[in-house]
Amino acid sequence: MPVMHFRVQWPDGTEANCYSPSTVVGEFLAAGESYALSEFVERSREALQIGSERVREKYGFACSAAMDQLAQIEQQAEAFSSDPLAVVKVVELL
Repeated sequence: MPVMHFRVQWPDGTEANCYSPSTVVGEFLAAGESYALSEFVERSREALQIGSERVREKYGFACSAAMDQLAQIEQQAEAFSSDPLAVVKVVELL
């Protein structure tokens, strides 16, 4: 199953490398695009859950790495949740 990594820039300018167990993330996020914080979290959640389910279908168990990545995204997003103008930029999809 092909994995995909995506690098994002948080509202404070820091960058993070993220993991998806499936290329499905490319259907939800586009390189060079900026998303409102809540939209980025929702798109990431949906993509990572689909990716985890694809792992379950193929191997019989969910992808814990995808759920760990989602938890990290949600935790990082919480730091910016009080800013209604916060955006996350997808720097690149790898």
